[in-house]
Amino acid sequence: MSILQKIKNTVRSRSIHVAYVDVGSCNGCDIEVLACLAPRYDIEQYGIYVHNNPREADVLLVIGSVTPQWVDKLREIWDKIPDPKVAVAIGNCPISGCVYARRGTLTSPPAEKYIPIAAQVPGCPPRPTEILNAILSVAPLIFKDYEEKQP
Repeated sequence: MSILQKIKNTVRSRSIHVAYVDVGSCNGCDIEVLACLAPRYDIEQYGIYVHNNPREADVLLVIGSVTPQWVDKLREIWDKIPDPKVAVAIGNCPISGCVYARRGTLTSPPAEKYIPIAAQVPGCPPRPTEILNAILSVAPLIFKDYEEKQP
């Protein structure tokens, strides 16, 4: 790898763009993700920026157990994110369904049945520091030799 490529990889790895989607949660994880934006955790100091548009994102945060209304929409949002991309499941709901995974409910977890999940943050709700660690841990998966993989 050339020195120029190493510099590009380093600079790009400090600019992580995140979009998040709530596919049916109790809003506990939403509050924790929003706490990451607050001055106490301030995710922008780590180079993480939140976007509403998935076309500008590198990482998709999935929150909540998957309801039937979100199955197709979750795939559509995933397809809109340009490659390379990763998804992170935030909280117990997208991992196992948590309290919503009971007979008679209309949820169909886990989220990895619908899109590939690179990292999981268990907890109900997970702590903001764990969310930050998960996002930073998947950054090398996205940006390692990014431009060398381009056709």
